[in-house]
Parts: sequence; structure tokens; C-alpha cells
Amino acid sequence: MPKKLLLLPPLSVSSAFRAPRACPASRPAMNAARTGYRVFSANSTAACTELAKRITERLGAELGKSVVYQETNGETRVEIKESVRGQDIFIIQTIPRDVNTAVMELLIMAYALKTACARNIIGVIPYFPYSKQSKMRKRGSIVCKLLASMLAKADSFFFLLLVLLFLFYFTGLTHIITMDLHQKEIQGFFSFPVDNLRASPFLLQYIQEEIPNYRNAVIVAKSPDAAKRAQSYAERLRLGLAVIHGEAQCAELDMDDGRHSPPMVKNATVHPGLELPLMMAKEKPPITVVGDVGGRIAIIVDDIIDDVESFVAAAEILKERGAYKIYVMATHGILSAEAPRLIEESSIDEVVVTNTVPHEVQKLQCPKIKTVDISLILSEAIRRIHNGESMAYLFRNITVDD
Repeated sequence: MPKKLLLLPPLSVSSAFRAPRACPASRPAMNAARTGYRVFSANSTAACTELAKRITERLGAELGKSVVYQETNGETRVEIKESVRGQDIFIIQTIPRDVNTAVMELLIMAYALKTACARNIIGVIPYFPYSKQSKMRKRGSIVCKLLASMLAKADSFFFLLLVLLFLFYFTGLTHIITMDLHQKEIQGFFSFPVDNLRASPFLLQYIQEEIPNYRNAVIVAKSPDAAKRAQSYAERLRLGLAVIHGEAQCAELDMDDGRHSPPMVKNATVHPGLELPLMMAKEKPPITVVGDVGGRIAIIVDDIIDDVESFVAAAEILKERGAYKIYVMATHGILSAEAPRLIEESSIDEVVVTNTVPHEVQKLQCPKIKTVDISLILSEAIRRIHNGESMAYLFRNITVDD
């Protein structure tokens, strides 16, 4: 007898070839308040996780379980040790000395979290690296040239911006929290929200509470470029303002910064009838201090303190003009190379920076370095973003020049 065939009901095309269900990260958010959140550190070293631990303590949460390490061949490996499906993830990345490795750690962790179906991925980068390289100097390339050669150039500010834009499009980064960008216009390079928080309220509080007789102080800008920031501090503290202008004569940088370029060429061919107006060579006057600092406390304010030679030179000038105590205050204390030794041997009495950048080693080398904790504002920013609350409260009484 012929065998009976078991006939099954036909499958519809839609059921047979239905696409796999998308991760929650790819769906529009329906109820943000009902999802959880986790905070991860993109670097596993003790110095870099210190800020992340302070933030999670203020939030009443635990630091996310992950491992970030370097392979023997130099490659970065990230392992997420817990489920993050459907949650808002905040990656805290403080920038140690190896800036490029820190960027890769952030990129790889963001991608790992996206593949683990995180709902939103927010980068918390208190100090935004490469931010000082935001202007074309000397014979540097313009943006179009930079875009064409970005794969071959890793030492450019715009290259980093493109990397971070890559984070958004391919690894799922949807938001960035940072602090005191060197140039506020940097926010315009991103197509997703960037919250540029300010450290000035914490530094102003330090001046009022930790500097004795601060009413006898004067706020100092070590160059005209920093005058707006110094003026903002002076107005809120009701103090005087001084600006250091000029430079030491016969400086070695005179021939390097392009102000005498192009050099004079003998027997140069000039087109007949072409007579260009004679241009005066750019020259800065000798160093002068605009404002009275005699018998006062001088407080130099800036956003970044890295190579400290200019701060040391400014302190010497202020000392010559009669200032009896000198403080330097900045948001980001990178303090590279011989900075601790130079500060210790200088006329500077105290350097006050926030903990946006790890500098515990520098503090051991120089007791003049003091730290102001800014984890409070970062933790509040995380809480507000997760709950969908306005960030305006964090910018109250903040001026444009901060």
C-alpha cells in the first residue's frame, strides 16, 4: 500500500520569513520612566574609576560590572559582565595620559553595550580630549583636506570629532555629557545632544570658603584670551580684574608661529604693476599687567592647566608687581610632564583643579595641588537625563563666558 503523506497547513510568507525581533534599543521609547539605568566606567584602572565610584555613590547605585584591559599586542578588550537589555547606560570615561587608548575604550564599550541591546547609551566625558586643537595654526590643513585625510591622520581634533560621530551612527551613542569645553562651538559638530556643564560654581565656592581674606583678592587673566572668563569670576565675586598682556621679548616662538612668514626672498620676481601695500610685522608689546595687584591676593583662572610654564611666568610677574599670594584655578588639571616639579619650585602658592582628569600621582609629587570634587553635578545630570527632566537648573546663574 502506498504510504500516506502527512500534509501540513501551508505557511504564509509573512510567518515563514518573518524578520527576527529587534532589540529594544532599536525601538522608539514608549515609557522612559519604567526602564532602569546603569553606570559603567570605560577604564578599569583605580585612578580612572574613582570619579565613577563617587558618582554612583551619590546616585545610590552600583557601578556596572565590566572589564576593560589591554591585550599583549596593545588591542583593547571590553567585557560586559551583566545584562543591560532595555536600560539607559551611562559610560563615564575620564581621560588618562594615553588619550587615544581612552577614545578606543569608549568606542568599544559603546559598541559592546549596543550589541547587548541597551536602550540608550550616554557618554559622560568630563574632559573632552583634543579640544585645544580646534583652530588652524601655522600651515595646518583646512577642514576639507582633513576630511579627505582623516584615515591617515590621528593627531587632529576634527578626526576625534569624526570618531565620536562614528560612535553615534554605528555604536549607538545618543548623548554626551562633558564639562567646560575649551571652545563652546565644539557642540555644533555633533548631530546629537551635548550638555556642556560648568565647574565655575564649585571653584567660586572654593574661593569663598577656602581662601582666607578673599575679599582682598583680584581675579587675573594670564592672557587677553582668558579675560572673559576672568571677568565673569570677578563680577560674581565682586572683585577687581587684572589682565596680563604682552610677552617676553626675543621669544623663541617668534620665528615658529608664522608671524614672520614667509621669509624674505632675494631677487624675487614681481609681476609688473603689482604693488601690494607694505604690511607691518605683528609684534606683541613687553609684558604688562593691566590692573592693580599690589598688596593683593592674585587668583589666576583658566579652563585647562597642562604645560605650566605660562602660569609660572605669570606668577613671577604678579609677584614682581606686589601680589603677596598667588592661586591658580582651572577646571581640567592635566599637569603633564614636569608640571608638579615646576609648580613646587615656583611662586605659585596653590593650584586648584577639579577631578575631571585623574591627577593623584601629581598630587603626591606636589602638595600645592588641591582637588575640587564635581561628581555632584555629573550625578545630577545623569539623574535628570534618565528621568527626562530639564537640565536648565544645572545652568542657573551661569554666564555665557564661563
